[in-house]
Amino acid sequence: MAHKFEIYKDKKGEFRVRFKHNSEIMFSTEGYKSKSSAKNAIASIIKNGPKAEVEDNS
Repeated sequence: MAHKFEIYKDKKGEFRVRFKHNSEIMFSTEGYKSKSSAKNAIASIIKNGPKAEVEDNS
């Protein structure tokens, strides 16, 4: 699979989500206290991401 979400614990013990394409990290989220909050972040990205506007500030 070329794309995937990965939940992991950071050095502070918080749960984070990173999105990978092949092995490259495309982005990661803020830290969450619970794994369920990290899973909710994934659900929100999947639901709202395709509708998101692109803001070009270049």
